[in-house]
Amino acid sequence: MHFVIPKRFDSIIPSRLPGSPRIYTYVAGAANLCVGAGLAIPRTRKVSSGLAATLFVAYMPAKIKLAVDGWRSERLPMPAKIAGLVQLVWQVPLVTESLKVRRNAPRRSGGHRRLVLAGSDRA
Repeated sequence: MHFVIPKRFDSIIPSRLPGSPRIYTYVAGAANLCVGAGLAIPRTRKVSSGLAATLFVAYMPAKIKLAVDGWRSERLPMPAKIAGLVQLVWQVPLVTESLKVRRNAPRRSGGHRRLVLAGSDRA
C-alpha cells in the first residue's frame, strides 16, 4: 500500500523528521516487504522477526501522530478516531509477538555443511 497510495502514509510521517515524508513512506514499504519475505522463509525467520519488532517500534511516532491528529480532527468520525487509537495500542502486541517468534525460531546452522569422509565414523 505504501507504493500504491503513498500520500496517505506521507501524512502520518512526523514533520520533525528531516527530509521528504515520501522517502520515509517508500523506505517503510520496502522494509515491510523485505521483513515479510524473511518471515516466510524458515532459515531467515529468527532475524526477520527481530527486524519486524524493530520496525513496529520505529513506526510508533507515526502511529502516535495518526492517533493524535485523528483525535483532534473535527471532521473525522468517531469510529475513525477510535481506529487510530487502536492502531497505536496494537503496536504493543505486534512487538511482543514478533519477539516471541524470534525466541522460538530455530537457530540458523550458519550455512555451512560438515564434510564427511568415506569410512569416517562421524555421520
